[in-house]
Amino acid sequence: MKVMKTIKTIFLGILGIAFFAFVITMTVLLLYRNRYGVTKIGETSLVLIKSDVSHEKYKKGNLVLVEEKTLDGIEIGDEVFAYRLSKEGIVSLDIGIVGEKHPEDAAVSFENGSTYAMQFVAGTPTKVYEKLGTYLGIILSTWGFLFMILVPSFLIFIYEIYALVVEIKYGKDEIEVQQ
Repeated sequence: MKVMKTIKTIFLGILGIAFFAFVITMTVLLLYRNRYGVTKIGETSLVLIKSDVSHEKYKKGNLVLVEEKTLDGIEIGDEVFAYRLSKEGIVSLDIGIVGEKHPEDAAVSFENGSTYAMQFVAGTPTKVYEKLGTYLGIILSTWGFLFMILVPSFLIFIYEIYALVVEIKYGKDEIEVQQ
């Protein structure tokens, strides 16, 4: 019986460590959001493609790693992600091929004619992960974070308090019985 209790303890310990590593990772991703709502760690942005775009490389549900570059690092013909702000303050991403560079204005123009100041340029894509954006989007949403991270953490906390109370209340009796 003692072997089963040890196996249960080890299994729950591994499960707990994995869960809390997941919680810390998702919390870090939420804390590192930039002013446009995109997670940015260092020079790399994690762009979630949330809707269908008119681009053959990126589908709904993809996660795209976008590397920030300066105006000098961007070449004509490079594919670039840029933030587009609407009058209502809603941020969306625009994808385009650089047609012109404007060093005097610190801006780039896409081949379709859209011009963006460098402060609105997210960068150039480096890697695409299929379907990972859907899962990450669900977890990082308000309701996803609540039900996948906060509620289980709260339940674990309540269970640990219960276990502590049981140990304090009945722990001495177990010691006396074992002797």
